[in-house]
Amino acid sequence: MLDCAIIGGGPAGLTAGLYTTRGGLKKVTMFEMGMPGGQITQSSEIENYPGFFEHGKTGMDFMETWQEQCFHFGLKHEMKKVERVAKTGEHFTITLEGGETVEALTAIVATGSTPKRAGFKGEDEFFGKGVSTCATCDGFFYKDKPVTVLGGGDTALEEAFYLSNICSDVYVVHRRDEFRAAPPTLERVKRKENIHLITDSVIEEAYGGVMGLEGVKIRNLKTNEIIDMKNTGLFVFVGHNVRNEVLRDENGEFICEVNNWGQVVVDLNMKTNVKGLFCAGDMRIQAPKQVVSAAGDGAVAALQVISYIQELA
Repeated sequence: MLDCAIIGGGPAGLTAGLYTTRGGLKKVTMFEMGMPGGQITQSSEIENYPGFFEHGKTGMDFMETWQEQCFHFGLKHEMKKVERVAKTGEHFTITLEGGETVEALTAIVATGSTPKRAGFKGEDEFFGKGVSTCATCDGFFYKDKPVTVLGGGDTALEEAFYLSNICSDVYVVHRRDEFRAAPPTLERVKRKENIHLITDSVIEEAYGGVMGLEGVKIRNLKTNEIIDMKNTGLFVFVGHNVRNEVLRDENGEFICEVNNWGQVVVDLNMKTNVKGLFCAGDMRIQAPKQVVSAAGDGAVAALQVISYIQELA
């Protein structure tokens, strides 16, 4: 019987592993299909983690030391896919690929979410080389330069507003003539002189060379006119896919409360409405989707797990 099963090996899962093992729990296993690190390993450069500032340091390099530190304190890593997490009596049953099961007193699920792709030509080729899904992470790389934002919801416009305080001009491309964002958000964006709204349009292509993105081609859906926008930054905000599959039972129903977008409902202690089950990182409600926040979530969840197990003794 494990003290804690951690599902997910990104910043939230690794931090949870560090805090639980250093906090005295002896039987803690983190389950992750590949090597730990999470989405941040795809970043070409890290600049916004407090206390860490090395030009040219990639996300993969950044996360390598996290793994070493966690494993040093006793965190066990199983490179196995988790199919399902179920509450069975007073503990949890973790079902692994192939039917193997593991029992645990508590579970921390930190499987994250992945940004949806828009599907235009060049999106994958230049992802991380000019195409981004995080203005907070990458906006500063385009200080005083023009950038393009794709999307029409609250996130797209909020991120466009954020970028407008860094970049010279922000061109927001939306496929409809009306935006889905909340009216106050839309009005704030419209008042910003360096934000330009391009409606009834889509990104036709992102193009560039070995040095990265050089520009985007924008097609008007009504006229088929192509605008060639020369800039080196394209931010895509068309939603997220929450990786919540492990929290569904055999009938496809969630074992804990989730909202309409599939994000797990937790309180400030990362507690779900199921005793002993905690969720952390990008899969939870109102997640800022930042490495530093995910790490904080993992620490909070771990401390709560330790308290929970102490109360069981």
